[in-house]
Amino acid sequence: PKGYGAVQVSPVTENVVVWTGGQRPWWERYQPISYRLVTRSGNEEEFRNMVRRCNRVGVRTYVDVILNHMSAGSANVGGTGGSSANTGAKDYPAVPFHNNNFHSTCAVNNYNNANEVRNCEVVGLQDLDGSQQEVRDRQVELLNRLISMGVAGFRVDAAKHMWPEDLKAIMERVNNLSEEHGFAPNSRPLIYQEVIDLGGEAVSYKEYLGVGRVLDFRYSSEIGRVFGGNDKLRWLVNWGPAWNFPDGMESVVFVDNHDNQRGHGAGGSNILTYKRSKQYKMAVAFMLAHPHGLKRIMSSYAFDYSDQGPPATQEGQLISPSINADDSCGSGWICEHRWRQIYNMVGFSNAVVMTKLTNWWDNQSNQIAFCRGNKGFVAFNNDGYDLDQTLQTCLPPGNYCDVISGNMKDGRCLGKTVSVQADGRARIVIRSNEDDGVLAIHVNARLSAAPGA
Repeated sequence: PKGYGAVQVSPVTENVVVWTGGQRPWWERYQPISYRLVTRSGNEEEFRNMVRRCNRVGVRTYVDVILNHMSAGSANVGGTGGSSANTGAKDYPAVPFHNNNFHSTCAVNNYNNANEVRNCEVVGLQDLDGSQQEVRDRQVELLNRLISMGVAGFRVDAAKHMWPEDLKAIMERVNNLSEEHGFAPNSRPLIYQEVIDLGGEAVSYKEYLGVGRVLDFRYSSEIGRVFGGNDKLRWLVNWGPAWNFPDGMESVVFVDNHDNQRGHGAGGSNILTYKRSKQYKMAVAFMLAHPHGLKRIMSSYAFDYSDQGPPATQEGQLISPSINADDSCGSGWICEHRWRQIYNMVGFSNAVVMTKLTNWWDNQSNQIAFCRGNKGFVAFNNDGYDLDQTLQTCLPPGNYCDVISGNMKDGRCLGKTVSVQADGRARIVIRSNEDDGVLAIHVNARLSAAPGA
């Protein structure tokens, strides 16, 4: 649907139930109590059905998995599936894991000490000893159970806090993807790892490339810094490894995620979120228009403070999003993936796949444009004045629908129309007072073959 190829879901393993200030915080999902598949989002059968339905329409499922740790230590606690644990004693009978399966208690304070980063507890979360065969066996069982359900891969939470050789040993034992669910023979799961590396610390993302891709937090910080107005768009001309990013074939890139949109993790005030919607949509559009990296779109809910959990009843039951007439979400959900400007740029990205970035243009400031082969053209205006230029679009002549300002419906454009002349040039206008600072056209948004027809 709308060109999306996959969905990443929050952790599906049973977590500790946490109440604070009459609310259940989002981060309880990252404090597992067992490897049973039951959370506030649903139970194992409901998850299995979701994956099956998604696979039937060509949308793959990636699961956020927590292998580094269990929950924080406290008194006897209960889980979302009814399991109990004496977390203070590092005793999790529902897995089962016991005290001897964990590293000794110590806190991560010095990120220039790789042993401390990987063997101690990040924010008090009980740190599993991934070198133990017993620990690996339980985790391989979990991952293979998910693979058997049709899951296509995994985001590995807190991978930076695990030894890469332990992760590699676990992932090498994970089964091939399920042919029963439509995967080609001998297909391997996609692995992408949370390794926050802005440089200058003991742990490098490069150590994890033998396991899979890495999430590029430097990318998130830099794209937010530029589109947030702290640098000129013109400097994006060499966007990619020249900015000290991992190679695009090694990374998953994003504008924001569930952590850094709340000020956690890397990036600080540079991070753009739905709360600065014009700049945010520009940054996401640039990410989707540019060839670098495997892209991930954030889909979130409204929050007023960093610990706030998803929309829920007073009893803590999740409230599902309502769907508005324009396909956006209500009931407290933001659903950025349903914003027209974002899902239409997913369509743009699919239309220009395997093409190179060419014909870069800028005004030496905050107006830029470029082509993607002869398949697409995009322009951005982050200046305080209008962009009004005749530019090379690299597209065949014809009338095109700007998919940012409106959808195509029944062969008509509900937004701006761009007329490309015989030489590929077109007048491109983005007013500084428009809702969006982007214009995008591509071969699948062509209205007619002859300009002005």
